[in-house]
Amino acid sequence: MREGLTIALCAVGLTFTLSGAIGILRMPDVYCRIQCSSKTITMGALPALLGLVVAEGPFTAYGGRVLVVVLLLAVVNPAASHALARAAYKVGVPMWAGTVADEPHEDEPVAAGSEWSEGSEGSDAAVPPAAGNRPEEV
Repeated sequence: MREGLTIALCAVGLTFTLSGAIGILRMPDVYCRIQCSSKTITMGALPALLGLVVAEGPFTAYGGRVLVVVLLLAVVNPAASHALARAAYKVGVPMWAGTVADEPHEDEPVAAGSEWSEGSEGSDAAVPPAAGNRPEEV
């Protein structure tokens, strides 16, 4: 039973790691790649580490350390991915040309008289400029 659960957890980790690695190579922009790398750590490394805990036991020298690493990865990885994506957005790293919405930019208050402020309430006709073509912030 223990071996089967260990193999299953390691297989899940390997599957997610492989799909995340392929995603990093295939995704069109940095934001999608950040998501893929975050998935690789969260859903790839954590099941494999939990497989080690199941195999060795939670109260062994390896098991206790692995549980601490699992806890730290589960807390730090999403925050680090968010910070990285936010920093990339703030410095103006362009989004993929096929991006449908630029929600953080849409949430900013629109200055009166800007090129897309008039008539944008409730209409899809006024679309903000792409991330790479945003007006400079003052």
